[in-house]
Amino acid sequence: MKIFRKALAAGALVAGFAFAGMAAAEDCPHGDLDERYCDRDGDLVADIPEDPSQWIDPDTLIFAYTPVEDPAVYKEAWSDFIKYLEEKTGKKVQFFPVQSNAAQIEAMRSGRLHISGFNTGSNPLAVNCAGFRPFTIMASKDGHFGYEMEIITYPGSGIEKVEDIRGKQLAFTSPTSNSGFKAPSAILKADFGMEAGKDFEAVFSGKHDNSILGVANKDYLAASIANSVKDRMIKRDVIKPEQVVTIYKSQTFPTTGFGVVYNLKPELQDQIRDAFFSFDWEGTSLQEEFSKSGEEQFIPMNYKDFWEVIRKIDAANGVSYECK
Repeated sequence: MKIFRKALAAGALVAGFAFAGMAAAEDCPHGDLDERYCDRDGDLVADIPEDPSQWIDPDTLIFAYTPVEDPAVYKEAWSDFIKYLEEKTGKKVQFFPVQSNAAQIEAMRSGRLHISGFNTGSNPLAVNCAGFRPFTIMASKDGHFGYEMEIITYPGSGIEKVEDIRGKQLAFTSPTSNSGFKAPSAILKADFGMEAGKDFEAVFSGKHDNSILGVANKDYLAASIANSVKDRMIKRDVIKPEQVVTIYKSQTFPTTGFGVVYNLKPELQDQIRDAFFSFDWEGTSLQEEFSKSGEEQFIPMNYKDFWEVIRKIDAANGVSYECK
């Protein structure tokens, strides 16, 4: 009889643990997020941990900007903002020159990156796999934001319209890029009945500046790129406007999203957010570089609404946010 009671008690204890586990799971909905993150408020981004012991408060904050071009260009461009960020947080801030979108996402996922600007196409992966909490994007002084995907070629290439790419080569940047791969793949398939590997040869340049320079120098017949990068390269005299011809221009997409890793100490997250929104662009290295593409302030945004069109493009391409 005692054995039976002990077995019954043990069973009840196991059931209690199981129920507690179920309750905890129900209290931590994930949606598309990796299982290490929770989204209790339904905003599609990772919540700040409720347990203060899970917060991080590093002495040195690591900042990275999306690798759309040579990182050396942007280390200088971000220098004035980084100094301001140090003043607002009281911490040292180090610029991290990432070489690829994948490396940038992995750096945040592994805890080596705290503040970042992820490109349009990488935002969903960073949000779901790395605990990225985006809250701002760049905009013009009148509040206009975003960029368009363009398919470009060079004069005399023999390509005058999108259909002329059939049977030829098209340069993409990287699989995680919206304008450099995701958007053109979806548009070419839906609007022109063309798929990579079947109707044209796809090659990858690695970065937008590589694709743009490749077309300008006639190394690539055509390429899909972000026109904001092209505009800045023209204004820096990296290429001449007459070296490239646009044969397709998309709807406007949200540009790079900036934010922090989910488990930074809440007060620190607030200080960083305030630094973005109180930064005075006038006469700074940030204005000097990004005014070339019409961007001169940070404005608030939220991932759920601003990135809806990008998530739809991912769905059309069969992309799932699986974290390895």
